Amino acid sequence: MEDLPLRFGSGNAVKRLEDELLLTGKGQFTDDFLLPHQAYLSFLRSPLAHAKIISINTDHAKSMPGVKLVLCGEDIQHLKPLPQPTNFKTREGKNSQTAPHFLLAQDTVRYVGQCIALVVAESLAQAKNATDAIELELEELPCVVDVLEALNSDSIQVGVSSGNSIAYTQYGDEQATEQVIQQAKHKVSLQIVHQRLCALSIEPRSVLAYLDNERLTIRLGSQMPTAVRTQVSHILGLSTDQVRVIVGDVGGGFGMKTGCYPEDVLVAYCTWVLRTPVKWVALRNEEFLSSAHGRDVTSHLELALAEDGKFLALRLRGLANVGAYPTASAIAIPLMIGPWVQTSIYDIPLIDFQFQAVLTHTSMMGAYRGAGRPESIYNIERLIDEAARQTGMDRIYLRQRNFIKPEQMPYTNAMGKVYDCGDFETILQQTLTLASWHDLLSKNATPGKWRGIGIATFLEWTGGNALTETVQAQIKSNGEVEVFTAVNPMGQGIATSLAQLVVDIFQIPIDKVRIVMGDTDQGNGFGSAGSRSLFTGGAAVFNGAIELFEKTKKLASEDLEVAIDDLEYKLGEFSVKGTDIRTNLSNLAQKQSNQVIQLESTTSASAPTWPNGCHICEIELDPETGQVEILSYYSVNDIGRVVNPLIVTGQLDGGAVQGIGQALYEKVIYDSQSGQNLTGSLMDYCAPRADCMSGHFITHTNQNYPTKTNILGVKGVGELGTIGATPAVFNAVAHALYQQGRGHVASQLQLPITANQLWELLHA
Repeated sequence: MEDLPLRFGSGNAVKRLEDELLLTGKGQFTDDFLLPHQAYLSFLRSPLAHAKIISINTDHAKSMPGVKLVLCGEDIQHLKPLPQPTNFKTREGKNSQTAPHFLLAQDTVRYVGQCIALVVAESLAQAKNATDAIELELEELPCVVDVLEALNSDSIQVGVSSGNSIAYTQYGDEQATEQVIQQAKHKVSLQIVHQRLCALSIEPRSVLAYLDNERLTIRLGSQMPTAVRTQVSHILGLSTDQVRVIVGDVGGGFGMKTGCYPEDVLVAYCTWVLRTPVKWVALRNEEFLSSAHGRDVTSHLELALAEDGKFLALRLRGLANVGAYPTASAIAIPLMIGPWVQTSIYDIPLIDFQFQAVLTHTSMMGAYRGAGRPESIYNIERLIDEAARQTGMDRIYLRQRNFIKPEQMPYTNAMGKVYDCGDFETILQQTLTLASWHDLLSKNATPGKWRGIGIATFLEWTGGNALTETVQAQIKSNGEVEVFTAVNPMGQGIATSLAQLVVDIFQIPIDKVRIVMGDTDQGNGFGSAGSRSLFTGGAAVFNGAIELFEKTKKLASEDLEVAIDDLEYKLGEFSVKGTDIRTNLSNLAQKQSNQVIQLESTTSASAPTWPNGCHICEIELDPETGQVEILSYYSVNDIGRVVNPLIVTGQLDGGAVQGIGQALYEKVIYDSQSGQNLTGSLMDYCAPRADCMSGHFITHTNQNYPTKTNILGVKGVGELGTIGATPAVFNAVAHALYQQGRGHVASQLQLPITANQLWELLHA
């Protein structure tokens, strides 16, 4: 008992508290709940990318066995559409205007998979049979899925206003940048396509709604339960007090489970109408068609360099495909958040950035792990390696020449964002040492293979600009400390890290700490997104524990009738100094009127955090097959103070594998003529597997630069690995090609670097 904080407090690799239940099949996911009289919902989705709805005949479906309700768009015209982004302007300065995103399509469908009708029945089989019986007549219209074609198309209109470009942002000085680029000793340019990705959470979207004492209760997998409650209540015309959202275990989110989907609202509405529980669980092909995708940005970049390699100016033109019905995040990520980190850890004084959001007949876009930062870091890291090749300068030297130095901190980048701390040169040197950089460069390739070494040095922004969290903390009569928070679990082990922070303060066994998440009746806030759970939610839990401890200490002094200064505290007990008079947390709680000591605490971070890192990747490619194999992967990551090294390493490694997936495997593909999603199943969409890494995967952290923006000194970690991996892998492949005199192949490569693409370019 003596070393409880040493064993279970922050800084220790405590095994995840969540894992025992999950590994023994006792997790509480949405689909694990079966309620009495529960009905099942099935959707009829559009088979066409763009069409006029001529007729929908639901008569036969309504008469089929077990059917409780059949709805199409005209049946719910009284319900509001989903909210549209309102805080962006077009290039002409007009308000962004798009077609209303109705819960069920009315008059027109605009992407394959859009909800047209629904059936609720006593069994899932009955619901699906009745869905198949709905008679749907559509008049197919021309569609456009490519962002460049949509931008230049005068005839194919996606939205309701003229032109498919619906939002525009511009940053920097266009004329000054042009002048510097024209006069620079060196100029480097690239055209980069960031392909569309699907989040692929192991648990598909799942929703169960039911009435509890006339309150609408929604159980679902979500990163933002408060946002779901707000939107459902708004669309259905209910007060927020009439709606409760509960989130249990969540099998992955990756940004895709933020916000509110049409399906969420429709399940809730059917429950409200039928007064019976209704459940919907997405099929995997439904997720490919209708869950929010990520990335899908085309970038043209130009970098101006002085003779000694100093970066002088950066110009960027970006086109973001935001789908048929843009969400606020779909526009904000490529047009605002990504640009915040575009200059990364480099001292680039002058920028000219221009971005457009463009409508297409594709499914909605949204947050996906990294949310804008992977695109920006991939841009600059590829550009630096290309500059090194074209100027003949060393790629390490170019980075070092342009690093922001520690003495420049706090540093304001060209986008006006303030980095509070960091030592990028030290992180680079530690990674070079970890990977034995010069030994890597001198190693021989396997006979018949080509070797390449890639590097990426970078930072990211975390926080979602939601910097305040409120927690309810209490000590129960059994001596347990319980904390209610609005941050959410989605497989990242956040409950364990939060519990460790409570152990830091109360010095009690970690099994006496309960972290309660995912219930809008007990905690409301922004939720878990933007790598903010620990530095905002954790800081709030830690501060709430401190305040609860101080309140309890005051109660102990009153109970023992001594001054506060005469008290000692150890392992859950207060004692009077020099005596055997003592009491404990349980006794103090039992003496309160409701047998609980409780308080509400609100904590704010002063600013976002800027975690950073250096990643190095060693690959071999087979020129006969185009296959790329990762031999080793090294990284050093500055995420400030580390609460749980085991969880942090898991987040960094898992993120890196997702970045590797973007580099080598993953891409959502739409047919250019029909608008059909050609990668609508795991037979067609390739994701990384356990065997994608055959060699070393070594991850280190550096805790020497804690941030000052929150009381814990922690920086966000959930997305950092993803951001560094993609450019490190690409740069390794490009290095291998240039080493073999195949630079023309590297210049044509776009992500993902599939064996097929690489083979075709090599053998063209």
